[in-house]
Amino acid sequence: MKLLVLGGGGMLGRAVACAAARLGHDAIALGHGELDITDADHVARVVAAAEPAAVVNCAAFTDVDGSEVAEGRALRVNGEGAGNVARAAALTGARVVHVSTDYVFDGAKGEPWVESDPVGPLQAYGRTKLAGEQAVAAAAEEHAIVRTAWLFGVGGRNFVATMLRLGAERDEVEVVTDQRGGPTWTGHLAPALVEVAERRGDVGVFHATGTGDCSWYELAVEIMDRGGLDCRVLPTTSERMARPARRPAYSVLGTERAPGVVLPPWRDGLAAYLAEREAVEAPAAA
Repeated sequence: MKLLVLGGGGMLGRAVACAAARLGHDAIALGHGELDITDADHVARVVAAAEPAAVVNCAAFTDVDGSEVAEGRALRVNGEGAGNVARAAALTGARVVHVSTDYVFDGAKGEPWVESDPVGPLQAYGRTKLAGEQAVAAAAEEHAIVRTAWLFGVGGRNFVATMLRLGAERDEVEVVTDQRGGPTWTGHLAPALVEVAERRGDVGVFHATGTGDCSWYELAVEIMDRGGLDCRVLPTTSERMARPARRPAYSVLGTERAPGVVLPPWRDGLAAYLAEREAVEAPAAA
């Protein structure tokens, strides 16, 4: 299958392109420098020329706090850009797989959110991603919207990398205990996105995160332990660690689909990510 991966220069996009190639697909990955998804005409021309069977859209404005002061810019990418990609895919007969977020929920539910639960984003980022979901569903009948959460992987900024850096620099860090979600390694999510791209006819919203859940505090403790770092993790609250954008207190994702997308446990993803980082860094240190 020919697969076109947009946002191919990012942390997830690179992983998807690698997974697709490993699984025997013909993968074309385009980064922002090669394709700006806010340019509808250019998107249409590029997708038509590529003639893919499926388009996986990993391109996004991912700065959650930055979206609070640049919601218009975030909306152009996450909302309008997503619609541009979906329309271009529909015109060529391609299936579109669009990556979305747990932040479309308000976090008030006390059990895992499923695909049909009502949405209610608390911040600009979530609003723009929800707009993207709506644009994709309206533009392309053959679509899959895949919500994920707490992503980490090589080649991009993420919480795990930040904790590893701070753990090497400091004696202690403060991390919130009152936000709970499902950490997800790009190395587990990427092949799942490729598999969803193959499910022509299976349309709608999918949830896909690492199995299990934890708080940011619990994740940080696990990172320090597995990373062999002598850094204490001190519990704190969202109120004390106020950020520009409100985060949902509980954004654990579950699924009601059959078949759903089931990823390995998040701890397995963390272990694999740490091993991958070590393998990448070893040649550089030699």
